Amino acid sequence: MASEKYYGTGRRKTSVARVYLVPGTGKVTINKREMDDYLGLEVLKITVMQPLVATATADKFDVRVNVLGGGVSGQAGAIRHGISRALLQVDEEYRPILKKAGFLTRDPRMKERKKYGLKAARRAPQFSKR
Repeated sequence: MASEKYYGTGRRKTSVARVYLVPGTGKVTINKREMDDYLGLEVLKITVMQPLVATATADKFDVRVNVLGGGVSGQAGAIRHGISRALLQVDEEYRPILKKAGFLTRDPRMKERKKYGLKAARRAPQFSKR
């Protein structure tokens, strides 16, 4: 086998991230771009790196991600979820650490659908007595 490759799928809101962990130096590539280039905010970069920092594997793996759908915040959450799932394939011993931090839980919050008779999901037309 030429090189080991670990895979994890992460989801959040409408974003889906396909994450591959390859033994390396800690380089993170998102949609063929550097993480610093793709994610502008420092908070999002920290979010993406949380599972690797928690398991002390930040400098052991290169992370390659294909992510689509949603906005940057949802994509960062999806990447974090995918990295966490891929780390479980690396070593099942990471499960208690990742579970305690809440990185393995799929965030179920989604946009609520618009209902008929309303202007938005819950926003009703303005009420007038006359």
